[in-house]
Amino acid sequence: MSKYPNIDRLVDIIAQLRAKNGCPWDREQTHDTLKRNILEETYELIDAINDNNKNAMKEELGDVLLQVVFHAQIAHENGEFDIDDVAKTISDKLIRRHPHVFGSTKVSGTDEVLKNWDEIKKTEYKNRTSALDGVVQSQPALMSAQQISKKAVKVGFEWSDYATLKECLNSEIEEFEEAREEQNKEHMEEEFGDVLFALVNVARWNKIDAEQALIKANSKFKKRFQKMEELALKNMKDHTLDEFDDLWKKAKKELSNTNKTTEKHN
Repeated sequence: MSKYPNIDRLVDIIAQLRAKNGCPWDREQTHDTLKRNILEETYELIDAINDNNKNAMKEELGDVLLQVVFHAQIAHENGEFDIDDVAKTISDKLIRRHPHVFGSTKVSGTDEVLKNWDEIKKTEYKNRTSALDGVVQSQPALMSAQQISKKAVKVGFEWSDYATLKECLNSEIEEFEEAREEQNKEHMEEEFGDVLFALVNVARWNKIDAEQALIKANSKFKKRFQKMEELALKNMKDHTLDEFDDLWKKAKKELSNTNKTTEKHN
């Protein structure tokens, strides 16, 4: 009897959907056609986590798991690997990269764990010649910037202190303003990219995930703007800048009071 019978059930369901008499849509899917799906499901899971919605998390984790099983089933049909091979690969990797748990290695804390993790990874990817090898190219640009920055820092390419990093950020902003004065769009785009990359390093220096910070900022703005729309007594397009400012402050205050009430009841 399996400890997790519903995992086996899910694998069987996907196999049946892909079978000769299964679902036409499921049968047509390939690794390539499903790429967007796994991205969308992952971001929906992140939304559920950010909202601290446990029921939504359970559902979205199921959707992510579906994508994993779906890809494994396609690979199985192609004679490449199956879901058990996927589980074995990640299990072996976890044991290999945690010698302080599954072996005799001693560690003093998280920093040493991460250092050992990186050293073990080097032995696994001996064909990598650059410190920046392994950066995921298909991920969002902000996440790539974080990954590039972290990898460069690991070989000592780092600002001497936070004050120097802030000077770099201010310098990049000044260079963007110079490009803006020139009205050179290509140069502006280049310098704006440098500003963003510098900001990513400011986030890293302060142990902030820039991607998550922006996701939360987007969510906060969306909630405040929608509250403004609720509070508005006329068409949004008919507001002056001063009226928008007042409306924004009212929306911010009302949402703040709502959050305090929710926290009090929780």
